[in-house]
Amino acid sequence: MRTAYKCRAYPDPEQAAVFSRTFGCVRLVWNKTLTERHAAYHQRGEKTSYRQTDAALTGWKRTEDLAFLSEVSSVPLQQTLRHQHAAFANFFAGRAKYPRFKNRSSRQSAHYTRSAFRMKNGELSMAKTTTPLKFVWSFDDVEVSTLNPTMVVISRDPDGRWYVTFAIDTDAPEPLEETGHAIGVDLGVNDFAVTSDGERIANPRHLERKARNLARYQRRMARCQRGSANRRKAKAKVARAHRKVRNARADFLHRVSTNLVRRADTIVIEDLAVTNMVKNHTLARVISDAGWGEFRRQLEYKAERAGRTLIVIDRWYPSSKTCSVCGHLLAALSLSTRRWTCPGCRTRHDRDINAAKNILAAGQAVARDNPGDACGAGVRRQGPSLPQSALNQETHAARRPA
Repeated sequence: MRTAYKCRAYPDPEQAAVFSRTFGCVRLVWNKTLTERHAAYHQRGEKTSYRQTDAALTGWKRTEDLAFLSEVSSVPLQQTLRHQHAAFANFFAGRAKYPRFKNRSSRQSAHYTRSAFRMKNGELSMAKTTTPLKFVWSFDDVEVSTLNPTMVVISRDPDGRWYVTFAIDTDAPEPLEETGHAIGVDLGVNDFAVTSDGERIANPRHLERKARNLARYQRRMARCQRGSANRRKAKAKVARAHRKVRNARADFLHRVSTNLVRRADTIVIEDLAVTNMVKNHTLARVISDAGWGEFRRQLEYKAERAGRTLIVIDRWYPSSKTCSVCGHLLAALSLSTRRWTCPGCRTRHDRDINAAKNILAAGQAVARDNPGDACGAGVRRQGPSLPQSALNQETHAARRPA
């Protein structure tokens, strides 16, 4: 299994200059290769292989205009070509969007394989530098002197912070002890998650809490002249505000996902169409701020490492309209109705808790029908009426009655 450790790095001025030149060369190679690949396909109908891009890079280094590409380590440039080749493979397979151009104002990174760095006694030496790179190791359960990384990534965020990431090949961890417990999770906006146990996890709304300061920083940046030192300082403040929001959201999602994986052997969630849901411009920001896609990604890899089972049921399953006691299905349920009474068994339901219980029951049914399959999505829609779209069904749930 491959894992990674990301640490703060503190390069000296010489190292920072070397890494900055490397970032610029990586960005140039990516953009120039992408331009030529795009032209070859749209003008001549030719596909470009990795070998062709590698040969083109060698030719660029021999020209007078691009001879400076030879002044930095060749490994990050080769890795850039590999990453672009993988990006196009994912695009043609339908797993990703079309690769975009890189710009100097976004996050910068350079990937170094074993031939371009040396790790000895906890000291990291990078290619084209003369002194070890200083970094802060924050993982007490791992001894830094025993690290044997297969790849090192040097990166710089828009706010100016430097990071070094170590990619390590390790043995798969031991599965967690079984708890004998299963849990269903209903994701939402008012509450980030409601579980079948009746627990409500509040939505912290990280971006909303920082929106006022962020808007003020952005107004200051807009008043500065482009290319000026004051604009660079203002832009760094905006980047720092975004970083604080991003880190707070990541910390929250890691805590919630880890807690769920430790508590339950089986976790059941819905397959939400987040891409469609954010088309509702009224709620796009709060939905994006919730981070449901990242939450599912964390659940997937943490459940796999811990030996847990994650089941994803179909998004059209009417979890909110079905009674979790007797199974009665309502013909309609307005989105403003947060509590309702079942006409069949007269049970009083909380909308979100009832949905979480139904999600759990549907996931357990999928697990019985498909033993060993960790991702079901086999629960079909029920009832005589056609379901609403994912946009109407999910995003409007956050609206309150006037």
